[in-house]
Amino acid sequence: MSDSEQSVTHTIEPTDRVATLVDDLTAEEKLSLVRGAVDPEGNATGYLPGVERLDVPELRLADGPLGVRTEEPATAFPASLALASTFDPALARRQGEAMGAEAKARDQDVLLGPGLNLIRVPNCGRTFEYYSEDPILTGAFAGAAVAGIQSTGVVATPKHYVANNQETRRASVSAAVDERVLRELYLPGFHDAVDAGARSLMTAYNRVNGTYMSEQRHLLGDVLKGEWGFEGFVVSDWFGTESAQRAANGGLDVEMPGVSLEEQFASMGMDPSAVADEMDPEIAEGMPDIGAGGHFADDLLDAVAAGDVPEARLDDMVARVLSAIEWAGLLDDRRDSGTDDELADDPEHRDLARTIATRGTVLLKNEGALPLDDDASVAVVGPNVDEAILGGGGSSETTPFDETSPVGGITARADGDVAVARGLAPVESVSMFDGMLGGDDAASEADEEPDPEIDAAVAAASEADAAVVFVRDAATEAADRETIALPGEQDELVERVAAANDDTIVVLNTSGPVELPWREDVAAVVSQWYPGQSHGESIAAVLYGDADPGGRLPVTFAPEDAYPADTADQFPGVDDVAEYSEGLLVGYRHFDATDAEPTYPFGHGHSYASFAYEDLAVDGETVSVTVSNESERAGREVVQAYVDAPDAPDDLERPPRELAAFEAVAIEAGETVTVELTLDDRALGRYDAADGWTIDDGRFTVAAGRSSRDLRLSADIER
Repeated sequence: MSDSEQSVTHTIEPTDRVATLVDDLTAEEKLSLVRGAVDPEGNATGYLPGVERLDVPELRLADGPLGVRTEEPATAFPASLALASTFDPALARRQGEAMGAEAKARDQDVLLGPGLNLIRVPNCGRTFEYYSEDPILTGAFAGAAVAGIQSTGVVATPKHYVANNQETRRASVSAAVDERVLRELYLPGFHDAVDAGARSLMTAYNRVNGTYMSEQRHLLGDVLKGEWGFEGFVVSDWFGTESAQRAANGGLDVEMPGVSLEEQFASMGMDPSAVADEMDPEIAEGMPDIGAGGHFADDLLDAVAAGDVPEARLDDMVARVLSAIEWAGLLDDRRDSGTDDELADDPEHRDLARTIATRGTVLLKNEGALPLDDDASVAVVGPNVDEAILGGGGSSETTPFDETSPVGGITARADGDVAVARGLAPVESVSMFDGMLGGDDAASEADEEPDPEIDAAVAAASEADAAVVFVRDAATEAADRETIALPGEQDELVERVAAANDDTIVVLNTSGPVELPWREDVAAVVSQWYPGQSHGESIAAVLYGDADPGGRLPVTFAPEDAYPADTADQFPGVDDVAEYSEGLLVGYRHFDATDAEPTYPFGHGHSYASFAYEDLAVDGETVSVTVSNESERAGREVVQAYVDAPDAPDDLERPPRELAAFEAVAIEAGETVTVELTLDDRALGRYDAADGWTIDDGRFTVAAGRSSRDLRLSADIER
């Protein structure tokens, strides 16, 4: 059977206006709407030029996982992992609304986000851009972010579909994963994003079961466009195509950026071969081949003319793009041109970034060291305490209008003396873009200064009432972390400061889980991930108790060798195949099903308040539980419900427990509230190859508590 006979047949029903436009377009004009071109203003990540003859406007696409990435400054929001740590999807919607508004003010029509790949391995270089190791939590945030972005009339583009769970050889590796695992773990977040109305979706670079995602007829055609009824357009990741014919027939609608990587470098006045030779080897391993991309421009119309791609397939590709343009109001010239006022630093967006950074801060351990007394003398220690950690490298890099460092935030808040001693030379950020161009040769001021000494940090800590040590890692798109240990001598710095001061508090500014070999020796551990532009003021608010640390872990912390996917066959793969042989046992599911012990479990996080749970009841799909704040201060609690199927046959291989619902609630001192949760059918059910989603008859146990390992109450239900 030919490729054309196997072409995707799931087409949309366009409006009369769009159908008329498709009929009136020439073949070349159709091509211009499904392949990228150079933005004449040089501001967009991707660009479709439109068709002036028929008043079809241009379409601009901007990077946007953590903020709108254009030439102009924008709000630099915390890492998506920090956002998910709030367990409050309403904040994701508000962030989406803010980013949509900022995209519009910058004349951008499509925002390339949210990123929502499941966190399968902690080493993944883009963990900070994703939400969680759990599909229910991921889906709730993905849907809320999409709804928020699109409420502004800007098209959201959830990415990277699907099983893009590593950066190492991401452009060639094949995820060998069975259908049930795809359906129960890796696809639900995208399904929720589509249900929220996403008008676009980006394919991943990688292959799934041997086929490139840009050509995946089953996952793009049968699942996305067929089962889910997706009516938007599917766009490739940049330079992420291998064939015009296979991609078009597989279900890809738009190729970006429309040229090859080689042509892109040449257009920038660079010698492509020289760039390839100078590219950082680690980054090069995560990049497409230098000749990748540009296939639609070269081959698509010839394939249509030869009958290898049905003309109806090309028309549907065009109709999907035009439908998104129509949905955004651009056919009626409703694009709002940006003004200087609109591009200004928005106080509401600044406040929102601060709120997310504060609420997403997770108090992992506290032996009475926090909150700090207002008049306590504090030693602020760490290699990067004088800079805000905005995010990792790659498409999420955002330049803010303003930012606050840990030193700035603590100094502004403290009434007592503040001593600053970095102890170590700065941990340098890494960037995919610098790595592509052979690195950044510009020497920073810090490079010209003598290295700080740990002894000076120890001396400062020994003279202070409390020592706050800020540690960090460095992560980027296109490269995975070689280890989840902290880089450099930061572990030694923590150990020596802790030996000098019993009230040592460690703040983790990391892209994901890290190893904590010194955790028994310190008084408190706080995970703040990459906090964005409000780094300093948000951590000061938590340290001094102005805000309750509302975050809970959306990923499990554990020693590196305790995680699943711990063999070379599983990660990063052998011969460009990564075996997902751990199946459903990813993240906390693995730790619950084996003897492996997490350092801190999924859902874990302390509050400055204390809570009691009573009176669990299950009525149909509704779980209710009474929660009391037994302390003398207000706090935030995240009530979590998990489902177990204890009577399920062994051959069904169900995980011991799965997150089914959650709710973040603010509870005043001494207050008692009843929290109602709605069970997600996917946590009760399983995917069956013959019958689809199935909820088996029998007993289920619903347990509620503070984390996957701190379950306070349970009840059995029969289905």
